[in-house]
Amino acid sequence: MTSNTPTDDEILRSGFVGIIGRPNVGKSTLLNRVLGQKISITSNKPQTTRNRILGICNRPGEQILFLDTPGIHRAQGPLHRYMVEQALSTCGGVDLVLYLVEAPLGPLRGADEVLERVAASGRPLFLVINKIDQVPRPRLLEIIESYRRYDFAEVVPVSAMTGEGVDGLLNTIGRYLPEGPRYYPADQLTDLPERFIVAEFIREKVMRRTREEIPYGCAVAVETFTEKPEQNLVVIQAVIHVEREAHKRIVIGNKGQMLRTVGSEARKSIEALLGTRVYLELFVRVQKDWTRSERLVRDLGYE
Repeated sequence: MTSNTPTDDEILRSGFVGIIGRPNVGKSTLLNRVLGQKISITSNKPQTTRNRILGICNRPGEQILFLDTPGIHRAQGPLHRYMVEQALSTCGGVDLVLYLVEAPLGPLRGADEVLERVAASGRPLFLVINKIDQVPRPRLLEIIESYRRYDFAEVVPVSAMTGEGVDGLLNTIGRYLPEGPRYYPADQLTDLPERFIVAEFIREKVMRRTREEIPYGCAVAVETFTEKPEQNLVVIQAVIHVEREAHKRIVIGNKGQMLRTVGSEARKSIEALLGTRVYLELFVRVQKDWTRSERLVRDLGYE
């Protein structure tokens, strides 16, 4: 996937930056903000991101390679163990780590076990306090003070939703990057195939539209992706996998209304991504208890 962002011909500094934190602190929103385009899905439900997602930010003299990760949580079952491993393994392969917390949760009380595991990587560590637009300044100062027990290279308050502080974060990251090559072409936004992002956009709409029990047992697989340039059209067939017959009925909805709504919203996001018209056909299939099966978790692409 590509972008039209202009950059210089020679990258002077480049490096990998891991975005780590608990679920729902705004990691994917921050990645989308720095890229200026959506590649990582978001919702108000925890564990939205399941895979490690690379976002390529090109700036004059710099190429910053962000790795968005699943929220670190208590892992139960093969799918959740996979997600936590994706997050924690990122720390060992990056040049620096952004540890995101959300300001509305207030000051840190006691030890942060997740933060201690992340800090053990030995990489330079930034504390990024997100959602600062939702708290008064005195509260923000209390939050910063509560994290002073940890050895952060930088503390950067931001609002990923509004963009406040994000340019300052990028400038600060740039000072920590080593000299290095251009890892990806200047017009590339991610290394993910379009089919993967399309599947994620569909899953996002299911998560946003359905009740609590559906999203965590939902996976999407794109079965066909046919480009028809002469018609300015892409034809996509995708399957939404759920764990129960009852879940299938919910995703389809009364007379198919829920599935049509999910398809319509997903199609608009996919058209914005691909820059072309899209014909999207969705199916719903039951894979009983797939999140508890090592084999089915791998079959649905989480390996």
